[in-house]
Amino acid sequence: MTEEIAIGPQDVLLVVDIQNDFCPGGALAVPRGDEVVPLVNRLAERFAHVVLTQDWHPRGHLSFASSHADRNPYETIELGYGAQILWPDHCVQGTPGAQLRDDLQIAHAELVLRKGYHREIDSYSALYENDHRTHTGLAGYLRERGLRRVFLAGLAFDFCVRFSAEDAKREGFEVVVLEHACRGIDIEGSVLATRRALAALGIPCVAAES
Repeated sequence: MTEEIAIGPQDVLLVVDIQNDFCPGGALAVPRGDEVVPLVNRLAERFAHVVLTQDWHPRGHLSFASSHADRNPYETIELGYGAQILWPDHCVQGTPGAQLRDDLQIAHAELVLRKGYHREIDSYSALYENDHRTHTGLAGYLRERGLRRVFLAGLAFDFCVRFSAEDAKREGFEVVVLEHACRGIDIEGSVLATRRALAALGIPCVAAES
């Protein structure tokens, strides 16, 4: 339970992609995604250090189904870096859908990290592009700040939260996923697959507030 976890000066809350397009009414809405906002606002009050991420795609991004003739959203294709789910156009740079939610109130957040802005490659993780080679710079930022334990919350649990958690663990950080403050898309069992993948890496998921 989150109240039982002691939060210290080397801990950071990573708030993933709480943007209009990922909430009800958005272009790629995560079911009940708006429910995480008050939870994350309360969690952030416990952390001296908070980082926000923002999906930030150029128009015509390669991950958009509209960029591929005769393809539909949620189909999977093979690209140079591996399998890619095709998404509805979402979080396009400068559009209202790409903006962080107005009710996300974390004034003391120290960094807003934008990802997914390379046209030819998608970026689920806050630490790497989907080729697992191209860094976003977040790992270096956290190390230089002396931050060692990463708590994650946000959208979507089974994509950007999952990949960020896995990469943070592989980069040597302690990782905790605050699942009660996440919501998932759940494509073909991806929520269950995420829980299993995180457990296999020894990443704890906090499932409910006490």
